[in-house]
Formats: sequence, structure tokens, C-alpha cells
Amino acid sequence: MTKYSQNLRSSAKLIGAICGGFIISLSAIPQATIAQQTRYTTTSKVNPCPRIFYEKPHDNQVLVPQGCPPNAFTRRYAAQGSTPLSNVPATSSIDQTNLGVGGESPYGQTAVPTMPNIQPGIVSIPLPQQQQAPSARIALNNGMVNVRLVNDTGADVTYQVIGDTSPRSLGGNSDVMLQGLSAPTTVTFQRRDGGLLSVKIQPSSETGMLEVTLDETTDLRIDTKALRIENNGSVFLN
Repeated sequence: MTKYSQNLRSSAKLIGAICGGFIISLSAIPQATIAQQTRYTTTSKVNPCPRIFYEKPHDNQVLVPQGCPPNAFTRRYAAQGSTPLSNVPATSSIDQTNLGVGGESPYGQTAVPTMPNIQPGIVSIPLPQQQQAPSARIALNNGMVNVRLVNDTGADVTYQVIGDTSPRSLGGNSDVMLQGLSAPTTVTFQRRDGGLLSVKIQPSSETGMLEVTLDETTDLRIDTKALRIENNGSVFLN
């Protein structure tokens, strides 16, 4: 009887030890889970400006997200007026471009912060005459110019003198005279049917006079949407 009681007490102690260890393990699991989640939350951060945007061939094929330093493709589009750099805040750290999408350093390398060589919020945009050669030059009349706009297409064209007129319509095979435009000035035009436009400009022998002829084209490379006249008489097509 005594031996039976001793065995019973030994079994009870063993069961108690097992249950106690199990309870301790259960209480430790949530703490470990929370700690793991905390470490993941604090270390997981997506880099908005990964280095892949600045590596070939993506450097010349992909527009960078807003807020990232511009790559070659973004600068080229900005120079064409398609994506103004002034809309891309220069608030991102330049050394972000050396990191991956998850903010990690390249394998076997250590990210070293570098000092940006530009002032935050200030991006230099080349002037039109610095981007391309002018398509023509005209002699202004006391800083003024008259533009004869000729629509040789069979479609209506919407045109506008930026800052001077609202959008207006010019019927197919017709023309209009835009008088007294103060340089610099920009004239935009677009076919109502969405077709492409080729533009031919011809300075007149008359001072301060320019003839602009719009025609149809299927060549996307020469499609033109705007004409810019600078205050020195240089004429640019874009």
C-alpha cells in the first residue's frame, strides 16, 4: 500500500511538471510572435527609388516614380515637355538609388550615404534653345509676331495661343491669321479626330510674319502638337 502511494505521488509530480512546462511554453509563444512581428514591421520598408531604375537598360526605358531623382529616360521626356521635372519633388535621398526595392544593399556591398550635388526642391530644366536647334528664325516686329495658321488637312483642328486665347476650331482646308502675338509665345494644335499632324513653317519676307501649315501624316516620329516662338525670333516645333 505504501509503495502504491509513493508511485501515485511520483506520477502526480511528473504530470505537474509537464503541465507547468506546457503552460510556460504557451505564454512564451505570443511574446515571441509579437517580437517577430515587431522586428518585421520595423525592418520591412519598400524603397521607392530602387537602383534598378538607374541601371541599363531601365535607365533609358522607364520613368521613375514621383519623388525619385530622375534617370536618363525621365530627363529626356522632361526635355520634350512630356513629363516636367518640376512635378517630381527632389526630396528623396540620392543614396536610395543604390539600394534595392526592399531598401537592401546590393549583395556583398555596403550602402554608403552620399551628399547630393543639387539643392532639394530645385531642378534645372534646359531652355528650348538648349535642347534642340530651332526649326526657323524670323525677324520680330518690336517683339511682336503675326502667325498665319493654314489647315491643309480634311479634319477640324483645335488650336490655342497659350495665355492669349481659349481653344478655337479651324476647319479643314482653311486658314486663320493670329495677329499681334507677343514673343515668347506658344501655339498648340490638335486634330479633332485624333489624327497625326505634320507642320511646315515658312518665314515671310514681311517682318514679324510667319506662315504655319498643318498637314496629315501617319508618321508618329514627326507628329507635332505645339509651336514656340522665342523673344529672339527662334522658332521651335514640339
